[in-house]
Amino acid sequence: MEVFYLATIIIVLLLMLSMTIHVLGYSGFNKTQKGWFIATFVSVSFCALAEFAVHYNGDAYNEKFGVILTILTILQFSLSPCLAVLFAGALGMKYQKIVGIVFLAFNLGMQLICAPFGWIFKFSGGIYQRGPAFIAYIIAYFGSLLYMIFVLIVVGRKFNHRDVGTIVMVFAVLVAGVLPMTIANVRIAYPAVSISACICYVYYNDLVQQDISAELSKNQKRVTEIQMHITSGLANLIESRDTETGGHVARTRLYVETLANDAKADGIYTDILTEEYISLLIELAPMHDVGKILVSDKILCKPGKLTPQEYEEMKKHAKFGGSVVRDVLQGVTEEKYISFASDIATYHHERWSGGGYPEGLKGEEIPLCARLMAIADVFDALISKRCYKEAIPTDEAFKIIEEESGTHFDPKLVEVFLKHREKYIAINSSIGEN
Repeated sequence: MEVFYLATIIIVLLLMLSMTIHVLGYSGFNKTQKGWFIATFVSVSFCALAEFAVHYNGDAYNEKFGVILTILTILQFSLSPCLAVLFAGALGMKYQKIVGIVFLAFNLGMQLICAPFGWIFKFSGGIYQRGPAFIAYIIAYFGSLLYMIFVLIVVGRKFNHRDVGTIVMVFAVLVAGVLPMTIANVRIAYPAVSISACICYVYYNDLVQQDISAELSKNQKRVTEIQMHITSGLANLIESRDTETGGHVARTRLYVETLANDAKADGIYTDILTEEYISLLIELAPMHDVGKILVSDKILCKPGKLTPQEYEEMKKHAKFGGSVVRDVLQGVTEEKYISFASDIATYHHERWSGGGYPEGLKGEEIPLCARLMAIADVFDALISKRCYKEAIPTDEAFKIIEEESGTHFDPKLVEVFLKHREKYIAINSSIGEN
């Protein structure tokens, strides 16, 4: 019997210690809830230790420790019905501090009144005995267990009753532990209570994490929608100012999407062209000319060829683009998103062999998104009518792109572009000038 109680107390203490450590390191609950959980686990440990101290040698006891064992039993019998209240506070039930004080005061008062007369328990003649009113403690104890089930149901409403299985499991464990103690004096109640507390904590921990994940997903979706509204709004603003572009934004977006997917399918830059990368490319391609917001209307809307000085001013839109992107998106989204948009806006006029603007980058120094954008942008400009030029035939545009492979454009991407030329012709036919 002594070995049995020693084993059970060790199990309870280890469970409660592990739960306490987990609570302290867990971010899903606030400080108040953590305090309730720790109070629950410490109280379970105390009650189990008190049970062990009283019964480690069966019902016999050393009369020298009668007073100490009486005090321990009073505290145990007063605290054990309050375990449900402590756990209710941990699960977020309101007003549990008041309920706990009432529970503890009632049970402690009952124990203090009954203890001198041995009505609930007594140590007499070297034997621990249950008194004639021991049923009062049993009623209080079972009442607290029913309260715990009630709390699980109430709190379960917060989680859309996803915890029905947990409630059934907890109830089964409690019954399996408490009934043997009550009927057959087999003292496994506190291991059962501790296991139940662990089950509840672990399951509600999981529910909280699910809800946190759902909230994060919802927030991320909201941020994504904001990002898309910003990029779409800026692109529409540019197109409304640059009256000659027509469907340029829509077409170039489809061009780069097609070119990126074709390149990936053909085994080109597959280490970079992930699904996430292509998704960002499609979303942010409309931002490539965002820097034109800072270009004068006299230059942007001039109905003729630009002078060399005006052309130099127009070229500044690439450098402006990166600044505009950062000013607009800073604080709204993550740096990866901002950098990607900035790269497209800043570097889509760089040249593969160098000599482009604004920084004169060459080769793979130029971000891949900008190299893809360069082909789409130039191709659409060639086959579109402008106030300063007529549209040229698509065959001639493809020839120009081919001739500038390795000078203006990435030769690998040009090879892919020419290989699938019918797709770009179809896109141009489906989205005309507007």
